[in-house]
Amino acid sequence: MQQYHLRKFMNPVTDIAALQEIARELRVDIIRMLTEAGSGHPGGSLSAIDMLTCLYFAHLRHRSEEPNWPDRDRFILSKGHCVPAVYVILAKFGYFPKEQLMTLRKLESPLQGHPDRVRLPGIEASTGSLGQGLSIALGMALASKIDHNRFHVYCMIGDGESQAGQIWEALMSAPHHHVDTLTVILDYNKGQIDGPTNTIMNLEPIADKLRAFNWQVEEIDGHNYQQILAALDHSRNMHGKPSFIIAHTIKGRGVSFMEHVIDWHGKSPSPDECEKALSDIRAMQY
Repeated sequence: MQQYHLRKFMNPVTDIAALQEIARELRVDIIRMLTEAGSGHPGGSLSAIDMLTCLYFAHLRHRSEEPNWPDRDRFILSKGHCVPAVYVILAKFGYFPKEQLMTLRKLESPLQGHPDRVRLPGIEASTGSLGQGLSIALGMALASKIDHNRFHVYCMIGDGESQAGQIWEALMSAPHHHVDTLTVILDYNKGQIDGPTNTIMNLEPIADKLRAFNWQVEEIDGHNYQQILAALDHSRNMHGKPSFIIAHTIKGRGVSFMEHVIDWHGKSPSPDECEKALSDIRAMQY
């Protein structure tokens, strides 16, 4: 597996093959840290990592050496249980030593099962109470708009949490205030802890609902890098209304025995399962 040095990440990475290789390495880190922790959420972390790789390495303006840089873009992970996907990225950029990944979910570690903005640089909001992250992101995006579009705010939400009423309050509010400094990404892997999303509380027709609320909506394959990068470009350049990217994804993407399997929403692999997962990831095709 080709290795990429940190210095290459300090400027946007636009080569798709390079981004895919980065995501492969990050998947390996996710599986290893969850195995070490003995708990966690692999399914949604693996479904989100391709989008987050494109966001952090190709689009997001941020500085690991200056985490509180005032003009940085903000990213809010509303589905906070999938924070391993963010931890591995922050470690790659040097926000904290990579060795610290193996302290996930351990007592006194800043890498808890849900993000904690007080304890870890690079985390913008403490989330995990599902449905709340989008409201936080909207507040930040409103602040940016008042301050002459100083920064852009990205928020990733889950499809299960999109059944929460607070999500829909924020979805009504953002277009009303013409908050074009906000991009929402739906990790639409169609599974939640209780089962398939469409049987628990069906979101469809989600795109029609959002357009009726006056969002700019784009549907993509959340594992297709050309589509991800194009959608992020479009959202950044949108004027007058907020952007919503519906990213159709596969829960557990990259690990054969995890893909589409609800049981892998919230359990860690055993050591033997870890080795099989790592083998799958190294052999996966984009």
